[in-house]
Amino acid sequence: MIFQDRAEAGRALAEEVARRLPPDVLATGATMLDAEARRPLVLALPRGGVPVAAPVAKRIGGDLDVVIVRKIGAPRQPEFGIGAIAEDGSPVFDETALRYLGLTEADLAMTVEAERAELSRRAHRYRAGRPPPDVTDRVVVVVDDGLATGVTAHAALRWLRGQRPGLLILAVPVCSPQAVDVLRDDADAIVYLSAPEDFSAVGRWYANFNQLTDADVDATLARGRGGGIRPRSA
Repeated sequence: MIFQDRAEAGRALAEEVARRLPPDVLATGATMLDAEARRPLVLALPRGGVPVAAPVAKRIGGDLDVVIVRKIGAPRQPEFGIGAIAEDGSPVFDETALRYLGLTEADLAMTVEAERAELSRRAHRYRAGRPPPDVTDRVVVVVDDGLATGVTAHAALRWLRGQRPGLLILAVPVCSPQAVDVLRDDADAIVYLSAPEDFSAVGRWYANFNQLTDADVDATLARGRGGGIRPRSA
């Protein structure tokens, strides 16, 4: 399954997410307060998860926001993720990768601080000063454009789980089978369209997998808000 781009992947994923949601999530006849609590919260992992999440939020009538995670890369191999950090949470590490590289968490302290600073910058920009959304007791759908190792999703899900969501769902168009196994206990459900054995990399499964900018994220979130997909207010 090759997706043309992230938007197409998001539209296809949206239908599967809608099918998997509990039937009472969008029940009618509730009070306004009940409806606010009942409406799903769709949290994208920037940058690549944002254009995938927007169609999902539109399809299920959810609020669109972001959960910001930064990968912790190996020294001299920054693309090799050996950990991740989400929002104001503690870093999580791939212990197997640390042992393989002969590293300790202390060896990565400077990298963690640099990624925490970038995380703070992105949070301020993407939310324009708003606080993170309140996830307590809500149906939360975390969306990314794909999962390779699953380390960033693991950090996001662990951070969100600590805030006691009512239901925590991870949704991606494509993922490695290994990532599904790693994350199975982190979410109440994992929704995906394809988990090819010859996965290799997320970008392989997109015809157009262009790098996104902060401006792209801003524009997609703004369009979502204009279309009635609103971030939760403070």
